[in-house]
Amino acid sequence: MCGIVGFIGKHQAAPILLEGLSKLEYRGYDSAGIAVRDGSNKAEVVKAVGRLKNLEEKTDNGQSVVGCCGIGHTRWATHGSPSQINAHPHVSGNCTGSASGTVESEVVGVHNGIIENYQELKEKLLKNGYQFYSDTDTEVVIKLVDYYYKKYKVGPIDALAKTMVRVRGSYALEVMFADYPDEIYVARKDSPMIIGTSGDETFVASDVPAILSHTRNVYYIGNNEMARLMAGKVEFYDLNGDIIEKELVEIKFSAEAAERGGFEHFMMKEIHEQPTAIKNTIGSLVSDKAIDLSKIELDDETIKNISNITIVACGSAWHVGMASQYVFEELSGIPVRVELASEFRYRGPILDKNTLVIVISQSGETADTLAALREAKERGVKTLAIVNVVGSSIAREADYVLYTLAGPEISVATTKAYSCQLVVTYLLALQFAFVRGKLEQKDYENYISEIERIPECIQKILDDKERIQWFASKIANSKDIFFIGRGIDYAIGLEGSLKMKEISYIHSEAYAAGELKHGTISLIEDGTLVIGILCQDNLYEKTISNMVECKSRGAFLMGLAPYGRYEIEDTADFVTYVPKMDKHFIGSLAVIPLQLLGYYVSVARGLDVDKPRNLAKSVTVE
Repeated sequence: MCGIVGFIGKHQAAPILLEGLSKLEYRGYDSAGIAVRDGSNKAEVVKAVGRLKNLEEKTDNGQSVVGCCGIGHTRWATHGSPSQINAHPHVSGNCTGSASGTVESEVVGVHNGIIENYQELKEKLLKNGYQFYSDTDTEVVIKLVDYYYKKYKVGPIDALAKTMVRVRGSYALEVMFADYPDEIYVARKDSPMIIGTSGDETFVASDVPAILSHTRNVYYIGNNEMARLMAGKVEFYDLNGDIIEKELVEIKFSAEAAERGGFEHFMMKEIHEQPTAIKNTIGSLVSDKAIDLSKIELDDETIKNISNITIVACGSAWHVGMASQYVFEELSGIPVRVELASEFRYRGPILDKNTLVIVISQSGETADTLAALREAKERGVKTLAIVNVVGSSIAREADYVLYTLAGPEISVATTKAYSCQLVVTYLLALQFAFVRGKLEQKDYENYISEIERIPECIQKILDDKERIQWFASKIANSKDIFFIGRGIDYAIGLEGSLKMKEISYIHSEAYAAGELKHGTISLIEDGTLVIGILCQDNLYEKTISNMVECKSRGAFLMGLAPYGRYEIEDTADFVTYVPKMDKHFIGSLAVIPLQLLGYYVSVARGLDVDKPRNLAKSVTVE
């Protein structure tokens, strides 16, 4: 949700800010703005509704806004409709209208997150003479900073600290003070923020891609911490205003990894990166036919003492949990629950001391998942995180962390991060089964060998994707699509359905095939597309039977099965195949045609594949 950038150095800030914002477009936004200081107490604020190109046009690609210190923002509307007035940056002065142009306000700032008690704070500020021109919670927090700065005659860090104590909610706050025209001040609670340096330049952003072309050396600012940014220098502070030390971290992936690399869309690029990403992820955990968890200090004794597992996640990561539940329980014999993070902490989950809570998040900043992690930790149970971003909040707070080596994922619709998460859960389930004596050495090694085949099998599917493209063009005008399957096939159908609906805007649902007769089959009519996933041998005939029931009611059928199951062509109108693989892991192959199908349908409908409407890459607020 939203994106923030900031720059201080010797170069003009505006072009750098606009470049950074363009790298954050995937996060979703409805308006954008920048504020730049030229060394004086005045700031030039420019805002625009709609795509970033509108802001670029208003600023002549940044050339018309002069100054070497600035901040920028892409806004996702929460409080207040999308408009120029509600767009960031916001100012502390009592100006009206669009709040654009040259301003002399003491504080100018941008903010990611949600201020929960903004109405209460607004009433307080109104009583103290402040006026408001927007409907946003951000304007309230900017004016609260100004209030404490002037009332107590303190410095920026103390004013921010007083604000942080008073505010409830989540935020990554970035402000400039008129009295300190060559500095930027930031504060963070629960919303992502990174700070990078290179020579005499300093950068701040809500995600790594925004600054990768300038530096790979970054600091991760922690929860309830603040920072003072100067040209080439950063100072960090805690809530007491005391200076704290931070370690400079080198980002391992390159700026080129966050570019499209010749593909029309990031999503297609990331689909094609799956073999390499999965291979790298497996390689980080497997050596000489053995899974090594020693790096995360998860020892055998701890594994043996775990009585049950709760997997907590949102969206596609929850679908990973749904698929891995079958693998965990069948291989290790450990009972597994899969919980939606947005529900987990509100329903009073029952967790005993031997429960392991596994949280899954690509960004490591997902608000509901982070809250669920903290709930589990408060209850004293062990926690393990599967994340893709080193240094993210979830990674720092979990007891154990397993990283997926997917690299930067830009498209809103996840593909390679999902696939890497799925493989990590396979390996985790295998290790738990082996340590607990559920697998013999030979079976353990055979399973590992099968997992190591996944990248090459995915590549074979990608090499023969043209038939899926052809089929997508035929069904692009569908109104309803149903994905059906049983067991792991059902879990994969959930992800296939999500891919379809989020980027093509076609209504789609996934159902356990046996549930069709309990109401859903009434929705089937002539031409309704039903996609049957048939990769579990022991459930194949039952799912075929369900597909036949749909066909008798007018459905158009697509089948997805392993090579060799050619008899399905007698039932389905179109069939796509995947290589044969062990039933526990074949879901990693079955999801690939469904990713491609969603992509090609979206392209055929002329939609913005990478930035679907109303969606954001990282959901960092509830």
